[in-house]
Amino acid sequence: MTDTSQYLIQQEPFYQATGREVELYQAAYRSRLPVMVKGPTGCGKSRFIEHMAWKLGKPLITVACNEDMTASDLVGRYLLEANGTRWLDGPLTTAARIGAICYLDEIVEARQDTTVVIHPLTDHRRTLPLDKKGELVSAHPDFQLVISYNPGYQSLMKDLKQSTKQRFVAFDFDYPTADAEASILQAETGITADVAGKLVKIAHTARNLKGHGLDEGISTRLLVYAANLIKDGIAAGDACRMALVSPITDDSDIRSTLNHSIDAIFG
Repeated sequence: MTDTSQYLIQQEPFYQATGREVELYQAAYRSRLPVMVKGPTGCGKSRFIEHMAWKLGKPLITVACNEDMTASDLVGRYLLEANGTRWLDGPLTTAARIGAICYLDEIVEARQDTTVVIHPLTDHRRTLPLDKKGELVSAHPDFQLVISYNPGYQSLMKDLKQSTKQRFVAFDFDYPTADAEASILQAETGITADVAGKLVKIAHTARNLKGHGLDEGISTRLLVYAANLIKDGIAAGDACRMALVSPITDDSDIRSTLNHSIDAIFG
């Protein structure tokens, strides 16, 4: 038997609810419904899933999806050893066997021929065929599948098929309100309410530029980075330019606009 303790989250991950998402997720888990979380990068999707796994006391196995990921990376493969071959379960198979929450982060980054392997786990069958091994894994009663993606990066080449989407219940995430986001920064980093509020104002300036030169606004994650730098003694202007401006754009006009906002807000 696999030791599930290695997949348990020991300390409560901080998460500030912005609505009824905690209650609704618990209802989805009670019915073992597959869950899809959608929202912009760095808005708290992964933290929410970590928090819910901790709250439910269930193991969490996270997979960062990428375009090179194969079905074997998810379900498992035979390994060649000195004495022959040995089967090694992939993260999806492990989660199905032990009753973990399996979180496939940024699912659209994976190839569509890879993601179809999740289909039998997301309907009444709750099974996972291991074709190479000739085994049909019946999911543990506690198993749940969760996927996430950023709708802002959808394209004809990178989107989920309807046949996949319609197997999930969905949560729409967005950046928190200004007050909530400032509270998150204070709780995560210990900075003052004044500094937190100023960082959030800069973020809103950048988010208003989305679609007008920026593909994506400043995420809550980046605000936490900037706050940590400021807490460590870095000047606010330098921290903001390093954490909030340079990572998101190389456009000189956009940088100038954001730098002006930083100077105006922090003086």
